[in-house]
Amino acid sequence: MNELSPIRTDDAVETPRRRRGRGPVWLILLLALAAGGIWAYRTYLPDGFRKPETQQASTGRRGGGRRGGGGEGPQAVGVAAVQKGDMPVVLSGLGTVTPLATVTVRSQVSGYLTQIGFREGQTVKAGDFLAQIDVRPYEALLAQYQGQLLRDQALLQNARLDLARYQTLNRQDSISKQNVDTQAATVKQYEGVVASDQAQIDQQKLNISYGRITAPVEGRVGLRQLDQGNYVTAASTSIVVVTQLHPISVLFTLPETVLTRVMDRLRAGATLPVRVFDRSDTTEIARGTLDTVDNQIDVTTGTVKLRALFPNKDDRLFPNQFVNARLDVDTVRDAALVPAAAVLRGTPGTYVYLMTGDDKVAVRPIEIGESDGVRTVVTKGLAVGDRVVVDGTDRLKDGAQVRVTGGRPEKAAGPEAEAKPAAPADGEGAAAQPRPEGQRQEGQRQDGQRPEGERPHRRRQQSQNP
Repeated sequence: MNELSPIRTDDAVETPRRRRGRGPVWLILLLALAAGGIWAYRTYLPDGFRKPETQQASTGRRGGGRRGGGGEGPQAVGVAAVQKGDMPVVLSGLGTVTPLATVTVRSQVSGYLTQIGFREGQTVKAGDFLAQIDVRPYEALLAQYQGQLLRDQALLQNARLDLARYQTLNRQDSISKQNVDTQAATVKQYEGVVASDQAQIDQQKLNISYGRITAPVEGRVGLRQLDQGNYVTAASTSIVVVTQLHPISVLFTLPETVLTRVMDRLRAGATLPVRVFDRSDTTEIARGTLDTVDNQIDVTTGTVKLRALFPNKDDRLFPNQFVNARLDVDTVRDAALVPAAAVLRGTPGTYVYLMTGDDKVAVRPIEIGESDGVRTVVTKGLAVGDRVVVDGTDRLKDGAQVRVTGGRPEKAAGPEAEAKPAAPADGEGAAAQPRPEGQRQEGQRQDGQRPEGERPHRRRQQSQNP
């Protein structure tokens, strides 16, 4: 087998040994680079990214910890005081601007449209002229019926005279009773004919008056549906639509759960103001008063309709406009008010983070009442003057140390601010003044110096690396 094995040269034997010897060298180089990176990181790290030594001592390790729990120092929060004030009880609902009268003007007679008496968009009053229909055919019929009336009136007069003669002859026993009765019936017949002629005359006069079309209500005229010269059919052709705008109403809905409160106020004779806002619910459009409540609840949605009236003198409300209505039902007087941002909901129910005297927070369960989206009434759990957290509550917990960033008087800055000595006017005695560890490091960095003992420690750490 030795004879069949290939002959190995020295280069083939030495090459694996050389490759195995390079492994420790590369490891040493990597460790050296890592040590240099750590040294540069600790030496040249900006002040804003360096943790104070006091926080490192409290946690026992670098990094980690929760804000507000002591891991990275006190949590910065914003606070607000519980104030005493009045809270209006406002009920909001979606509404639609609805005119009190919308009239579609149609002709009551047939004929050609001979005249248009309005401009599109014009504001008209009740009785103003709108259009004229050709009434000459009705005038001709009127003349015909008037002639028939004169003829029938003459026949009626002759029949009455004959009846009087028959009655005289009947008293003289010169004519039978039957002839008298027949003549009396003839008189009644002619009286009916005359009454019918008079009714036909009145009908034609009415048709002639219908030929002149006037505005039925005061309002704004819309776009005309027919032009002059068109043939109009009675009761089937629309000429124009008149919409009443002054005053105008808003129909809005409220949940049935608040109906009792609204009805109690109405029965007491109160005038409930209503404000309407635009579609985005940011801009107030008009103010009015509640007029009436519907007589039934919609079983499908569980809501009730209400109507509010608005003068609308500036024409800011337009028919079929979508609005957001706010009904002022009542006002809660002298209530404890907190910002709505301070009210939280979770396992304890409804609660707030209450500031304590040692710059810590405590979970305080509360009971709330009315709210307008900005402020909330607290009925139980807080007193006027208490301070609650309104900003920075996402990482707080019961008993957490906090740092107030605003909304706190200077005298309430806490015991740490009172115990802090004033800075010396010059450089003398600076070493004798006790400072927190974080302030000493910050001051030395501004002078371009490193804390004492930091450089040898890092050098020793670097020397220990292979």
